[in-house]
Amino acid sequence: MRIGILGAGNMAHGLGGLWAKAGHEIKLSHRGEFAEAAAFGDVILLAVLAEGVPDVLRTVDLAGKVLIDCTNSVVPGEWTVGVSMAHRVAELAPKARVVKAFNLCHESVWRDDPRKLVPICGDDPEALEIVKSLVTGIGCTPADAGPLSRAAILEATAAFVIGLSVSGFDPREALDG
Repeated sequence: MRIGILGAGNMAHGLGGLWAKAGHEIKLSHRGEFAEAAAFGDVILLAVLAEGVPDVLRTVDLAGKVLIDCTNSVVPGEWTVGVSMAHRVAELAPKARVVKAFNLCHESVWRDDPRKLVPICGDDPEALEIVKSLVTGIGCTPADAGPLSRAAILEATAAFVIGLSVSGFDPREALDG
């Protein structure tokens, strides 16, 4: 599969590297190259900072593409969600098939062999199946977390986990039995 990645930061490199190891063709993109990556990919990963999302999505044609949104809009210090990025992404790219995934783990997790549970939300059954195959292809387990309307819950969970981490707690301790 050809995966275009909008972004070239740690998240883009981590997931892109895992997908490349799994045999996929990857195209990372910096500013000015987003349209090329979008045209290249059958699937697109949106891996830019939340505040850059509107500008990036205005420069690309994502009609009919599966668009994986891994962004979070976390308010530093408050550790709350500023705005649901999945809903914002869906508004800004109305012809894309948006799936929320890969937003709960820190970017460093995706540099190695993560073996994580990856909750995913989306409304398009075929897009969900494609993303599930990308999740399992890197050794992780997809967890259907419901329609895209539930993505805000994933984003709030990310904000909560980040807040715990910044406060010196290991968030896994809240969940491990």
